[in-house]
Amino acid sequence: MSSSLMLPAASMLRPCTTSSSSCTSSRRLALFHLVSTGSIALPQAQLFGAKGPELLRVVEASAAEKLAQPEKDLFDWVKNDNRRFLHVVYRVGDLEKTIKFYTECLGMKLLRQRDIPEDRYSNAFLGYGPEDSNFTVELTYNYGVDNYDIGSGFGHFGVAVEDIYKRVDLVKAKGGKVTREPGPVKDGSAVIAFIEDPDGYKFELLERRPTSEPLCQVMLRVGDLDRAIAFYEKAVGMKLLRKRDNPEQKYTVAFMGYGPEDKNTVLELTYNYGVTNYDKGNGYAQIAIGTNDVYKTAEAIKLCGGKIIREPGPLPGINTKIVACLDPDGWKL
Repeated sequence: MSSSLMLPAASMLRPCTTSSSSCTSSRRLALFHLVSTGSIALPQAQLFGAKGPELLRVVEASAAEKLAQPEKDLFDWVKNDNRRFLHVVYRVGDLEKTIKFYTECLGMKLLRQRDIPEDRYSNAFLGYGPEDSNFTVELTYNYGVDNYDIGSGFGHFGVAVEDIYKRVDLVKAKGGKVTREPGPVKDGSAVIAFIEDPDGYKFELLERRPTSEPLCQVMLRVGDLDRAIAFYEKAVGMKLLRKRDNPEQKYTVAFMGYGPEDKNTVLELTYNYGVTNYDKGNGYAQIAIGTNDVYKTAEAIKLCGGKIIREPGPLPGINTKIVACLDPDGWKL
């Protein structure tokens, strides 16, 4: 029986508001109907010797398992779906100036650029490898808009570099802004620095050995870390790679992704103690993630508390199918 035919059965089992005797009687009738029509199949071993309330409990347990199976199958599919980070989209006030900074200071390559005059915007894709294998940034310039509010929710992008001191010197030589000089993190061995691009977007530079994916992090702040982790695990198919609490600085971080941090881009979720909401501004837009089925993805997102803002389907004029949603904190995917 298809899952759609089981929905009326679920309504039959909703709690009664009448007297307990009539409630029990109606529940028994509903469950008898499900068993007699074959909607619920009970093994003979479970039925043997079961009477009255005990039989009712056996049937109720089997009904609950039957009704929950489609959800389990869906989340199992999400775990096995072929997913990866595709690109991150944000808005800039001067496209050529930003391209110059990213190519000269961060070592990215301009992969493609296009102008869409009928919609009054241009965009450019940059990264460290081809779009079909690497994570990229999609910079969007809207005609006539030269600055944006980044807000307090967006944190930073992460870029892995081999020689962080040399890279920071290059940024300074090109007129870039360094907000944290390179050096080891407190109580750790990792060496990092922070810089800002021409629009004020922060980049964390992390000194690492050569990697196939230098564009290694996107950091976003969330109001409920456990809720966010559960959403990205169940609805988006990511794995929790590590979690770290920093009580002295009153924040906790969780790193999530589709593979090891040294070879893949990760999403860094940050929870600051006591802060449940953030201003998202109008600069940062969204992360795009690849999936084999946007329709099943939309179902999982709805079940996990996400909000669908564009129903799944093909984009006009091309074969690519997309679905757009907001996570429980309002971040767009």
